[in-house]
Amino acid sequence: MSSHDQSSSPPPLDLSAWRSVPTLLIVIGGVGALVGCITNTHQFAFSWLLAFMFFLSLCLGSLGMVILHHLFDASWSVPIRRFCEHIAFLLPVMAVLFIPIAILAPKIYPWMHMVETHTQDHSLLAKYPLFTFSGYYIGVVACFAVWGVLSYKLRYWSLEQDKTGAAECTRKMRQYSAAGIFLFALTLTLAAIVWMKALFEEWFSTMYGVWYFASSMWMAIFTIYFLATLLKRQGPLRGVATDKTFYFIGSLMFAFTVFYAYITFFQYFIIWNANIPEETFWFTVREKGTWWYVGMIIIFGHFFLPFLTLLRIDVKVRYQWLMLSLGVWAWLMNFFDMSFNIMPALHPNGFVLHWMDLACLAFFAGVLSKVFLKYLNSHPIVPQKDPRFAEAMDIYVAPESQMGAAKTGGGH
Repeated sequence: MSSHDQSSSPPPLDLSAWRSVPTLLIVIGGVGALVGCITNTHQFAFSWLLAFMFFLSLCLGSLGMVILHHLFDASWSVPIRRFCEHIAFLLPVMAVLFIPIAILAPKIYPWMHMVETHTQDHSLLAKYPLFTFSGYYIGVVACFAVWGVLSYKLRYWSLEQDKTGAAECTRKMRQYSAAGIFLFALTLTLAAIVWMKALFEEWFSTMYGVWYFASSMWMAIFTIYFLATLLKRQGPLRGVATDKTFYFIGSLMFAFTVFYAYITFFQYFIIWNANIPEETFWFTVREKGTWWYVGMIIIFGHFFLPFLTLLRIDVKVRYQWLMLSLGVWAWLMNFFDMSFNIMPALHPNGFVLHWMDLACLAFFAGVLSKVFLKYLNSHPIVPQKDPRFAEAMDIYVAPESQMGAAKTGGGH
């Protein structure tokens, strides 16, 4: 740790009052969700789906970050890799939290009623066998199986690397990432189509999986910056997460802000240009009532505000309180984005912030944060023997051949 890091780092925050927050969220959110499930099952099903897809985007985005770290053999991301692995390993927990959706799926997806009544519909026949009961649940099992294996194995070999430092650990993580990037893309697209796009089964869009990927990465990267800043302030990453670390995270924030806007706009533009009723109706529904204003919030809040904020190079490093605020803002924008995609199926005439939405979000936040903190406190905060660790901290380590030659020369 350099003296510059010690002198420039602000004092730690007092977070002792926040330790009970996850438990409170679980209790309050759980009671609210239970009451909602009993009194209004239909609203509960959609509120639970909204919370699930919101937090799934965070977990999948973090898994994507870990995979990309190994594929590109990056050094700057070494200090943040461990807690990204922990967030990704929340996916098995998400599998358990999916159970209410699996049970209430017939109340959520209209096409399931058509399957039950053997209604002949072109939109269903075109998506056969995916839009069938067996196709739906086989897809659920396949998605969580792939995510569970990838998140577990990448984290397992990372922790093994802490113990042995063996090159085999690095090779294993790269191998799983090489195969995992294809499986990750396939299952993420499948999940976005079957769990979200299927709310309007007659709608066609070939860009929807890419949109959810962009949204997930955007959400995860802003959260990663927030956590890295907080952990540096509290001490665990002090002297480890350098200005270079925050600069590159900020650069990714900027890149995925633009990428998300590009995908979202061109999905709209291509559908608008083709003007096919099977596609345009999806946007027509979202121009009704207050959904129009939610769309404007997404345009200006999800793109223009972070885009203009991140244009300056020094913002990514010097104005960390601004970046922390931007991280909280990103969660709010992602909530509007998920609502814009899910809730018109329940509230077609306008945006409704139901108390059950907040209860389900609180329950998910409490459960996932509690498990995440358990992971965080049970293992080293950063990879201990990563071969790129010294490079991440801008420390030059001479190769063994040079060190051996220096010793031999000194002996003569």
